Amino acid sequence: MVEIRRYLHQNPELSFEEVETPAYIAAYHKKLGLDVRTNVGGRGVVATLRGGKPGKTVALRADFDALPIQEENDLPYKSKVPGVMHACGHDGHTATLLVLAKVLAELKEELEGNVVFIHQHAEELAPGGALPMIEDGCLDGVDVIYGTHLWATMPKGTIGYRTGPVMAAADSFTIKIQGKGGHGAQPHKTKDSIVIGAQLVSHLQQIVSRRVNPLDAAVVSVGAFEAKNAFNVIADTAKLTGTVRTFKEDVRAAIEQEIDRIAKGTCLASDASYEYVYRRGYPPVVNHKKDTEFVVDVAKNVPGVQQLEEIEPQMGGEDYSYYLERVPGTFFFTGAEDATWKETYPHHHPKFKINEDALLIAAKLLGAATLSYLKQNAEKKVELTK
Repeated sequence: MVEIRRYLHQNPELSFEEVETPAYIAAYHKKLGLDVRTNVGGRGVVATLRGGKPGKTVALRADFDALPIQEENDLPYKSKVPGVMHACGHDGHTATLLVLAKVLAELKEELEGNVVFIHQHAEELAPGGALPMIEDGCLDGVDVIYGTHLWATMPKGTIGYRTGPVMAAADSFTIKIQGKGGHGAQPHKTKDSIVIGAQLVSHLQQIVSRRVNPLDAAVVSVGAFEAKNAFNVIADTAKLTGTVRTFKEDVRAAIEQEIDRIAKGTCLASDASYEYVYRRGYPPVVNHKKDTEFVVDVAKNVPGVQQLEEIEPQMGGEDYSYYLERVPGTFFFTGAEDATWKETYPHHHPKFKINEDALLIAAKLLGAATLSYLKQNAEKKVELTK
């Protein structure tokens, strides 16, 4: 697993630009003798292991895209691609699933059902790869799906789980303010888009604090404010871009409307105009209760799992949500923090890294859950037949 993970880490590919990575994945599965589909939903790979005995079908999913980040780690296997880095652990996810496939393939004749390995492209960039892969049939015949995310800020040996909403809906917005530019020495003859934009940023912060029920989690963050000009020129246009994170659909819809209303009022007060675009990203990841409890119960007997922790919902987004909208399943976090590190860097950081021992823990839990589910349902089928 470590060898594969480090190879992928050295050769990262951005979302929707993956070529060599899916080819590598497909070749690995074909060598195992699995049924392999390529270009699923664009650049995805789906490999199916058909067991020697009849039964249910379990899907396991791993993403494989990287991020537009220049790596700052001084490692022998650091990224060879300038400005591109696996800064979220997707290289580890892929390595975990590939070696797990190798192990399960050796048990093929004993398997009481089938296992579908979903290798997904473009998780990092909406609209993502999950939805087109689903539309291309990656979940056809699947009874349950399991997935995990290596989590660098959680101690190795810890499994984080949660029933219900576990990751937020991830949306984005853009507001372009059209004012009237002019000389910096004559502000009274202008409609200063920077001043209007500054007021708008301040007003937007009141949405969560004054418009959303305190019992409902939500985030509205302005991530960029662009209005570049010479030092003595008042900008005629300014552009704000940001993100919205929510768990409930009614809160999501209300914030979308509130941003528009506040932008309209702020610009009207300054006699300026605006353009507003709200882009809906991934819906929230909502774990199914029965399947989450099942994986937690299995995890109690998995070597390497030292602690099971019911975690708070994460405001980060994940297009694994689309899978759970269609079939039962769960998405859990596998701790990948090393206790010996002087400093732990978060996901999407140039110095992000993981404890590679976590890959084995993730594989063992995904494998144990798969085998337990297939065996349990095979036994039920026998009982019904009797």
